[in-house]
Amino acid sequence: MSHHPPHGNGSPGISRRGFIAGTGSLLGAVALSATATAPARAAAHPATAAGPLVSGAHVPVLVIGTGYGGSVAALRLARAGVPVHMVEMGMAWDTPGPDGKIFCHTTSPDRRSYWLRTRTRQPLSSFLGFPLDKDIPRYTGILDAEELGGITVYQGRGVGGGSLVNGGMAVTPRRSHFAAILPTVDAGEMYATYYPRANAELGVGLVDPDWFDSAACYQYARVGRRHAQRAGFPFVFVPDVYDWDYMEQEAAGTVPKSAVAGEILYGNNHGKKSLQQTYLARAAATGRVTVSALHRVTSVAPAPGGGYTVAVDQLDTGGATTAAKTVTADRVFFAAGSVGTSKLLVRLRATGALPGLNGEIGRHWGENGNVMCGRANHLWDPTGRVQAAIPCGGIDNWDAGGAFAEVAPLPTGIETYASFYLSITRNPHRGRFTYNAATGAVELDWQRAWKQPSIDMAKTIFDRINAKEGTIYRSDLFGVGRVWGDHLTYHPLGGAVLDKATDNHGRLHGHPGLYVIDGALIPGNTSVNPFVTITALAERNIEHIIANDL
Repeated sequence: MSHHPPHGNGSPGISRRGFIAGTGSLLGAVALSATATAPARAAAHPATAAGPLVSGAHVPVLVIGTGYGGSVAALRLARAGVPVHMVEMGMAWDTPGPDGKIFCHTTSPDRRSYWLRTRTRQPLSSFLGFPLDKDIPRYTGILDAEELGGITVYQGRGVGGGSLVNGGMAVTPRRSHFAAILPTVDAGEMYATYYPRANAELGVGLVDPDWFDSAACYQYARVGRRHAQRAGFPFVFVPDVYDWDYMEQEAAGTVPKSAVAGEILYGNNHGKKSLQQTYLARAAATGRVTVSALHRVTSVAPAPGGGYTVAVDQLDTGGATTAAKTVTADRVFFAAGSVGTSKLLVRLRATGALPGLNGEIGRHWGENGNVMCGRANHLWDPTGRVQAAIPCGGIDNWDAGGAFAEVAPLPTGIETYASFYLSITRNPHRGRFTYNAATGAVELDWQRAWKQPSIDMAKTIFDRINAKEGTIYRSDLFGVGRVWGDHLTYHPLGGAVLDKATDNHGRLHGHPGLYVIDGALIPGNTSVNPFVTITALAERNIEHIIANDL
């Protein structure tokens, strides 16, 4: 793809590369997440009205979680005239730290980096033989590295959920793949209405290919493109939600650096359009949405007078409960993310709080086939000391080999002569959440060996590139001698699947007034980065719910 991409109906005054209102596709778009519309804006603005949840209160709608699905529900319900209260277990992320920044840097994690850990759990555990993890103070930081059986699941913690910590790759799957993703959903409606709506609301845009060709901060991606094309693979530009005008100014040195400074894993201070700047900001503007940060839902059960009694713990920044609250809600939307929603529903069903939930709760969980690897390049193929942390391209071998690989940055600040990749693969394995009555914990049945199909699929790309280039895999990134990052996922999906655990619009079976509206609805794989599909599905479902249930 060497030409300028086609453009949809952007808002007036937005640059040609700053907005894609169309659907995109894997071969014409694949992206990451970002923020900012004005060049010198602050990183994170309060997106919703303050005011913590008051024990004993009654709310028409309670939304559990502030990620993509929850934010869509809040905006649409509020615009329909319904007051909404959102509860978020993470922080608001609207107050600068001692360094004057909201978020800490990727290479200098401090207490802001991890959710209630005393040591970091970085995706890359070593580099050149040196361990990367370090001790940190326990704090309600932005990134949760939740270890569930055989896999580490990375999740955003804060108002805005995963949009705070992802790379912002805003990818609409190819329509030909959609039937395998959500077989009971009308693809025609999704691609005509809901994907365009999601892309428009999220502010999805595409890098200017001409600028990309000359930008020093994307030398690593140009090396990835060259190697892919020489091995016979198509390289595609990937849409995302970063402000590309701001990125160009970063590279020119005229505004504070964010992506160009390597900010990604623990938040982005300037250019990324997270949900705080899009859906949640618009929800706040209605005056009908309130958010309680550092509040964690522990129980939902039918209330004697109708609706639901919801138990909520208020937390301090050390993770301790400072208040236990109980409220009633006419309707409850579960939007705590695939893991959060699934764990809560599995516990509520097993303990009898919601006995009407069916046996599909907790099933069909997948990790979007995520697997990482690095390649050691020759000395004549440097990837650049300065690397923009927002990926903007990838290598497609989905139809032939079951893998799509993002050409990802290694923003170490030094020349590494390394190419790094996050692959999404067609891994067929699915896990299941179950309740352990002896410990009171919800556990995930997942085995690390189940990642082998993902490795095999990723190898269809990288074995061929290595053979063509005469290069080898890096074996110093995931522990000594480990070539594959098969221990993690950034893209948890499933656990309360559409038309199985719920009806075909997210209503939970057995309990009218309870809904799932997040990634738990999607059975394990989207073939691309999932947040645009989560957003579009939420737009579809909430439109139907407002029209038929309210």
